[in-house]
Amino acid sequence: MRISTLLITALLLVSALPGQAAELFRPYKAVYKAQWDMGISFGGDAIGQLQRKGDRWITSLSAEALIAKVNEFSEFTVKDQTIQPQHYEYHRKVIGNNKDAVLQFNWNTGTVLNDIAKKPWTMDVTEGTQDNLSYQMQLRLDLAAGKTELSYQVADGGKIKTYPFIIIGSETVTTAIGSFETIKIQRDRGPDSKRDTFIWCAPELDYMVVKLQQVEKSGKEYSLLIDKLEFMDL
Repeated sequence: MRISTLLITALLLVSALPGQAAELFRPYKAVYKAQWDMGISFGGDAIGQLQRKGDRWITSLSAEALIAKVNEFSEFTVKDQTIQPQHYEYHRKVIGNNKDAVLQFNWNTGTVLNDIAKKPWTMDVTEGTQDNLSYQMQLRLDLAAGKTELSYQVADGGKIKTYPFIIIGSETVTTAIGSFETIKIQRDRGPDSKRDTFIWCAPELDYMVVKLQQVEKSGKEYSLLIDKLEFMDL
């Protein structure tokens, strides 16, 4: 899981009671304290926001530290508790390793136009396919509905990838905004994977992620811990 996906997983897991999508999708701003290990360790803030734009929603991430900057957003619609991505962008600046990607979904033709490093191409997608942000939103809805089968088809890097998750159990997490009894979730990478990703969601905060931790096979670690949270008016 790349750094941006790691961050977005934590920023977007807000949930609500079944059938209450309007409450689920309240605009908000969340600030997380982030720690990266990219050969050297450094920290910074990761800021996630959700905004309303007509009949569409825009969820975004902005994260910046000493040698890294990530900006990412997804524009999507919601129908019958299903998230449908429309437009996605990812922009990363890291010393010696920049990347830009744009995905434009066309649900009339069942295709997505990928433009990565200014090399566009089109591939087919099936109903329910998500982008690297919108699948997080679908996960919110599924947790709200009490689902335990959490697996998503994601258009990522010019391929359709499967992102499965499993529910581990409960755990208390202490943060700057309080202590919460959380549900701990793990990205299911298979028994032979040397990479671990864990997410802690707080039911008291409508299943918002309050903590995330990822350990790479190299031993490098990335983590997030919620620091501030503000809900906005529609």
